[in-house]
Amino acid sequence: MKAFVINLERCNGCRNCQIACKDEHVGNEWLPYAMPEPDTGQFWCKVDEEVAGQVPHVRVNFRSHLCNHCDEAPCIAACAYDAFEKREDGLVVLLPQKCTGCRACVAACPYDAIFFNDELNIAQKCTGCAHLLDDGWAEPRCVDACCTGALMFGEEEELQDLIAQSEPSAQDECTRPRVHYLNDPKTFVAGTVVDTENDEVLIGAEVRLLDVEGNPVAATTTDDFGNFWFKRLPAGEYQVACGNVGYLDRSLSASTVDGSRSLGVISLFQTPFDSSAILSGFGLPVST
Repeated sequence: MKAFVINLERCNGCRNCQIACKDEHVGNEWLPYAMPEPDTGQFWCKVDEEVAGQVPHVRVNFRSHLCNHCDEAPCIAACAYDAFEKREDGLVVLLPQKCTGCRACVAACPYDAIFFNDELNIAQKCTGCAHLLDDGWAEPRCVDACCTGALMFGEEEELQDLIAQSEPSAQDECTRPRVHYLNDPKTFVAGTVVDTENDEVLIGAEVRLLDVEGNPVAATTTDDFGNFWFKRLPAGEYQVACGNVGYLDRSLSASTVDGSRSLGVISLFQTPFDSSAILSGFGLPVST
């Protein structure tokens, strides 16, 4: 059985997979597997882009999105005309000659991976390049075109170690997709720790991430630019505690419920100078 593994950490948004898919299917008829994909309006393989965070701490995440070729495919269950075929290799193929244009599969797909061609009056989607695999290719065009190794395709048994590292969603538990994602970026909390009085960043300042009950989640130190990042966090409410030798500690709240959070510039202030301790240490009188 075949499977896809997509390592989101390696995807740089080059869109080679998206372009290769268009090159293979636009204007090309691959019956009985597929009719030509339209020039516009459909992306059987598409790279979605997400801008996360706020200035000055911003990241751009990329996600290659295609049909999940589910083992429990809602599209198959929704089609009353047997237009879908679950192949022995695990790929789900939509047979255009059987499609009546009822659009039930489009509505049933929870991943928005099925499109409708008004001109041909049929539904269409990724075929996993089944026509190429049956012609001797080892992998679909999207995987072949991936220059960073973010997209992988092969026998499920050979990819099992990677598949075990994926984190399926609640929806995935129901549909059992054959496309598995690694290193989902989730959300982050970031900030820059500075000494405002001396107009300089604080390098090596200690920063701790706590949950709402004060339990430690992660810890780090600021880099050469005074920045810290806590990455791949589940959405939730957090506390960030910053400290440095000779400075007063500071705590801030950070919520990633609505997405990644930049705390911006976090100012730490030096500990007030206590002259009485020094004077008493020398046996000198301390004025009150």
